[in-house]
Amino acid sequence: MRVLGAVLAGGRSSRFGSDKASALWGEQALADHAAGVLAGHVDAVVRVGGENGLSDLPRPGLGPLGGIAAALVHAAANGFDSVLTIGCDMPRLPDGLIEALLRRPPAFCSDAPILGHWPASLAEPLVSSLGEREDRSVRRWAQGAGALPVPSPAPIPNINTPADLMAL
Repeated sequence: MRVLGAVLAGGRSSRFGSDKASALWGEQALADHAAGVLAGHVDAVVRVGGENGLSDLPRPGLGPLGGIAAALVHAAANGFDSVLTIGCDMPRLPDGLIEALLRRPPAFCSDAPILGHWPASLAEPLVSSLGEREDRSVRRWAQGAGALPVPSPAPIPNINTPADLMAL
């Protein structure tokens, strides 16, 4: 099975005060750390959102579901079977969590639903539903798609402010 990794980096970063995806942790941007978390588990990694990333589908402003939709469409068009998504603000994850998500798509982390493993076959249904959907909750969409909720074995860092980043 070919798996595409997708770093979701299109948020407004309003609580952070600047582009969170580009914020440095050590000598690397947060989005690059997130890509590194996925790298050993996927065949390729793309960035969704931001200046050089894939554009949300079917249009901007749909939050994480628009980014997941863009990654799924890209995967389906490029011969990938599934997509493993991660937020740009997840520079590290507990051991074993990615492996648990990869066991059976669709699956999502019940503690951080943006972290998930989605079959590329969900691309068209998601894009279609986003045109009419008022509720843009990743958790509710995942549950409706029959995704398996996978709990994290340990807390996942939540980076919303520069202070959160400094506390890592």
